[in-house]
Amino acid sequence: MAKKRVHEIAKERGISSKEVLAVLQSAGLDVKAAASSVDENDIARAFNPSAQEASNGAGADAPTAADTAANGGDGSQERARPARTGRPAEQAPGAGAGAAAGRRRRVVIDSQASRRAPGPPPQQQTPPRRRGRRRRTPWVEPDLTAQPEKPQEIQVTQIQSGATVKEVAESLGLSAGEVIKKLMELGEMATLTQTLTDDAIEVLADGFDRKVEIQHAADEVADEPVYEDAAGDLAGRPPVVAVMGHVDHGKTSLLDAVRETEVAAGEAGGITQHIGAYQVHHGEGTITFLDTPGHEAFTAMRARGGQVADIAVVVVAADDGVMPQTVEAIDHAKAAEVPIMVAVNKIDREGADPNRVRGELAERGLTPADWGGDTEFVDVSAKTHENLDELLETVITLAEIQELRANPGAEASGTVIESRLDPGRGPVVSLLIGRGTLQVGDAIVAGAHPGRARAMHDYRGEKVKKATPGTPVEVLGFDGVPEAGEHFRVVANEREARRLAGERANRLKTEALARRAGVRVSLEDVMARAQKGESAELNLLVKADVAGSLEALADEIAKLPQEQVRVNLIHDAVGGINESDVMLASASEAIVIGFNVRPVGEARQVADREGVEIRTYSVIYKVIEELRSAMEGLLKPEDVESSVGTVEVREIFKASKVGTIAGSMVTDGTVTRGAAVRLVRDGTIVYDGRIDSLRRFKDDVREVTQGMECGIVLQNFPDVKEGDVLELYETRQVERALS
Repeated sequence: MAKKRVHEIAKERGISSKEVLAVLQSAGLDVKAAASSVDENDIARAFNPSAQEASNGAGADAPTAADTAANGGDGSQERARPARTGRPAEQAPGAGAGAAAGRRRRVVIDSQASRRAPGPPPQQQTPPRRRGRRRRTPWVEPDLTAQPEKPQEIQVTQIQSGATVKEVAESLGLSAGEVIKKLMELGEMATLTQTLTDDAIEVLADGFDRKVEIQHAADEVADEPVYEDAAGDLAGRPPVVAVMGHVDHGKTSLLDAVRETEVAAGEAGGITQHIGAYQVHHGEGTITFLDTPGHEAFTAMRARGGQVADIAVVVVAADDGVMPQTVEAIDHAKAAEVPIMVAVNKIDREGADPNRVRGELAERGLTPADWGGDTEFVDVSAKTHENLDELLETVITLAEIQELRANPGAEASGTVIESRLDPGRGPVVSLLIGRGTLQVGDAIVAGAHPGRARAMHDYRGEKVKKATPGTPVEVLGFDGVPEAGEHFRVVANEREARRLAGERANRLKTEALARRAGVRVSLEDVMARAQKGESAELNLLVKADVAGSLEALADEIAKLPQEQVRVNLIHDAVGGINESDVMLASASEAIVIGFNVRPVGEARQVADREGVEIRTYSVIYKVIEELRSAMEGLLKPEDVESSVGTVEVREIFKASKVGTIAGSMVTDGTVTRGAAVRLVRDGTIVYDGRIDSLRRFKDDVREVTQGMECGIVLQNFPDVKEGDVLELYETRQVERALS
């Protein structure tokens, strides 16, 4: 029987793929994507269930007729009286269902009730109370259906990281005196305005039997305004596609082929080191692409690309297969819960095997749709432009399934893709609009940085007046350089933007103070370092062109081994190397590292005058290689000892002018006059010095080789005996490497 894909069924019936999926899934079919194939019989059964209902109805009527015949044909027979269960006390007249199920009722049978005259019952006299006897408390049967009371759960209190003693006390509902007293019991003196570390807050909460949750500024995301949008206000927006994968698998080249540009030719080292945002028009649709770096140092940038995207395209080279960064990109896309499709690139190369790539990815849960899975695979070639239209068509199909819509009339909000400090234009921030429309003149806040959109440029560098949802733009007008990945939004005015940014900046400052307060060096640590030898330090001042590269570089520096040489990052910022950076490096004896930036103004002349070394790089792994070399250069050389020869003493001679002469046989190596030697007697070293005189027969010689006899006189050691062993050695210094 022929099969059809879900999106083909949708086109035939004039409905969306999402509606087709809902109908098929309600019919019990296991379909998950628009590319899934379905038999025509199953399609007919799902969309025309009348025949199936008729057959089911005929089968369901049969037992009904049988029941009718058994009951006399007309259904007028009385229902059978239910069997009597329980005791008489539980089935007394007037007892409700709840009373019967809950507790028993006592029924008293009055034998004289029929002889009494009708009317109200006579009043009974209360019997006199007897003295000396206690009234019996009537027994009430316990309610067996009552549920046991659940223990109350401890309420979790949320406390901001870097909170002061006063703020912690207010959050826990305690007085400041109680908190300070508890801290004193824990061995820490603190004032009301002192910042507490996260560990101190948790220990303090445990002391009061409270449960707390530490909130960090990095984990908080500013809430987007919620609008009750009418269906008519929503409009379709371009899908945001993140192109991810291993380094040198052709991600940027593939985008170049799509956009017919040469972005890769301008990248240093042949690798992309920023998130590039581009738009491509295909037919009547528009696609926004995010090109993420593939080098292992740019993990955080790839994670951000996956979080803001609607679709993730994983690029795998057909001649290379699945690599570590490929697996990492897949994990980022799965964590962001976005649909994944695979572009198998470089199919034109010799040795390309797309089926091997499909097999490797199928082992990781990405089963191709051709094999009955849910992941779309497209074989492409960036060099020959083969199957590029099919790639774009597949992306648009996946976007149609998601039905991406946004309200362009709302206040603009979205994500900071990248940011940098331009010497001529100031902070330049790349934004991706999530919803709303951003216009020139709007007041914006992104993290701890406020601003006003003074000018906007699209991905081609052309000026634009407004940006709609799904559009990437470069914005000028921020007061500082916000971090990549920050959430931005438009506010009413600049005053509100500065207030929100100030609160965020204050929050980040208190967290930094708390982290520094938790790093303490005790006297024992200093003494331990002194016993091991003074540890060397390398001070660095790092400047980069964009915030994403600065973050990646700082992460790579933190991964360097720090046991033998400590690396202190005294300052890092975005922008060119200026005179103040050089003066700071001079005061702290640091090396200035510039990544894709150069000295500006008279910074180079000041560096030459102050003796500050400035190193500039354009490829990140070159920075790490030279840093390792510099760290190894700070290590003291290691003394390595190697054996030169072994001599056995056979006979002892005495000479009045020379002293004790050891008649010896060279059993191994070579003996050299003036060489370092140890005398070993019965496994114990009794002398460590040098050879003063070396003779062969009556002639002074410089060296004696293995298997030859010689006479040896040790320097300042006459106590040589027969059977002693002389071990000759030499010591040389070897450069140490980082462990």
